[in-house]
Amino acid sequence: MWIVKLGGSLARDTGLRSWLRVLAEFGGGRVAVVPGGGAFADQVRAAQTRWGFDDLTAHNMAVLGMAQTAQMLHALEPRLVLAAGEDEIRQVIHTGRVALWVPFAALRDAPDMLTTWDVTSDSLALWLARRLNAERVLVVKACTVDPALGLADLAAAGVIDRRFPDWARHAAFPVDVLQA
Repeated sequence: MWIVKLGGSLARDTGLRSWLRVLAEFGGGRVAVVPGGGAFADQVRAAQTRWGFDDLTAHNMAVLGMAQTAQMLHALEPRLVLAAGEDEIRQVIHTGRVALWVPFAALRDAPDMLTTWDVTSDSLALWLARRLNAERVLVVKACTVDPALGLADLAAAGVIDRRFPDWARHAAFPVDVLQA
């Protein structure tokens, strides 16, 4: 199984429908899609800056933003099957379809390694890939991705989150970041 993380910024990209169509047509039985938080997560950042609430609350709100993006992606490409948990994702893949993760499993009751802005939907895709024993992770971004840059450079440039390079370095599967 491959994990394909579609960056939330793709919500403003004209190529989004093409990506969804290709995944639906060719990813059946092989792909689970992880949605980014996009503008929904941006609103969480702004609200946290304005109101000063804790990172646990912000994390949970951003995860719900990812769930909103999942709903939108499903509306744009109904052949993607919404799946909230790991067992549901495996079941969808087993039936030959493409799973679209609704990340309720990433909600937290207490702070942990996920509840920081150093971890965004990028690293959550790696987290899910480990839990599902994925074969590969592909992170698709709407911004410019210089293929000559390593993951640490991409994190320093703000293309991927700060935790991603370390988590990817210890992954048992290949990880690629590419421009849409």
